[in-house]
Amino acid sequence: MTSRRRRLAARRKVCGFNQEEFAEAVGVDRSTVQRWESGKNDPQPWQRPRIAKVLAITAAELDALLVPDAYAPPASRNSWVAADSADSDDEFDALELARRVSASDVGRETLDRLEFAFDDLATKYPASPPQDLLRRVRKHSAYVARLMDARMTLTEQRRLYVVGGWFQLLGATLHIDLHQNDAATARLQTAATLAQHAEHREIEAWCYETDAWRVLTDGDYKRALELSLIAQNLAPSGTSAAIQATAQEGRARARLGEGKETYSAIERVHRMSEGMVPRKETEHHYQYDPSKALAYTATTLAWVGDPAAEGFARQVIAKLAPADDVEKWPRRVASANIDLALALLGSDRLDEACDAAQRAILSGRIVPSNHWRALEVVKAVEQRQLPEASDLREAYQGLKALPEGAK
Repeated sequence: MTSRRRRLAARRKVCGFNQEEFAEAVGVDRSTVQRWESGKNDPQPWQRPRIAKVLAITAAELDALLVPDAYAPPASRNSWVAADSADSDDEFDALELARRVSASDVGRETLDRLEFAFDDLATKYPASPPQDLLRRVRKHSAYVARLMDARMTLTEQRRLYVVGGWFQLLGATLHIDLHQNDAATARLQTAATLAQHAEHREIEAWCYETDAWRVLTDGDYKRALELSLIAQNLAPSGTSAAIQATAQEGRARARLGEGKETYSAIERVHRMSEGMVPRKETEHHYQYDPSKALAYTATTLAWVGDPAAEGFARQVIAKLAPADDVEKWPRRVASANIDLALALLGSDRLDEACDAAQRAILSGRIVPSNHWRALEVVKAVEQRQLPEASDLREAYQGLKALPEGAK
């Protein structure tokens, strides 16, 4: 039995369960528990919240119990992008070797590599399936957790808390994309706690901004507005978190029908972001740049019913998908096509609207947390009784039916 499995079995025993009792508590057969503890299988994503509850631990703590010492092989390829070749034993073997040769139990080299790994994942986020990135985030989060009790200087400790907070925040974002709300909540709470210990107000602000997006997708626009304002108060002036929280405010106000305040938020976003320098040939999820302002403006204007949304959506599509190659689309292109469809419906350019919606839905770039946006367009087309409505509904149902690994 690997040491990972000993940790899982030890936690079960601490909670007073034998294998049969634990199996009954989580709703599986005893043989399934035996496979988990022998290392033959992992619990499925939908089983993990129940397991964490029965074991009285958080989702992040369960991840730490399940992380193997000899890490699993790379994930299989899917229809979006190839699985990342860095998701292998080699990455963590290198981290562990660097740690052991450092002057302390953690060491600058290990922290440098962890920070680099986070930046790598954050730049892959816009064009990668969330379930693929989540595998690496889980492994890195568990590795950070293993280092928490190691010997280190105060400077090293703060850096470890900060990078751990970033990994937890990214993990929460991926869980939201996949509609895994319990896991998202646990990771957001952990990220905020680490940020508070490290006195890192930007990470803390990002936690509130991320939660604002989550509740907005659930239709709670007032709460989304409240959370985005809290994020703005926390975020250091001029940071990406401050800009993103302002953009989130604009979107919440647009959904609430607050036209004047919506335009004020859009203006503030453009004013704050115009001096930001984009990363060369990459996009980092937690670093704002002027092109992001275009995308958020397109969405916000589409929601407030302003025909100017069309121009902004077309700019986003032209900038990020000049060759119309779906395989290279970041997910913002799919969102921009939805925005374009809404704008075109508003100006009664119905054929073009249906084409834009179809491109977005068939692109494979719409994550589960954004399905509702595609559905809004489908319903609008159906309400107008357009002949394309049945094809669009069929495409949407196909999107909903895709297995998680193929989205």
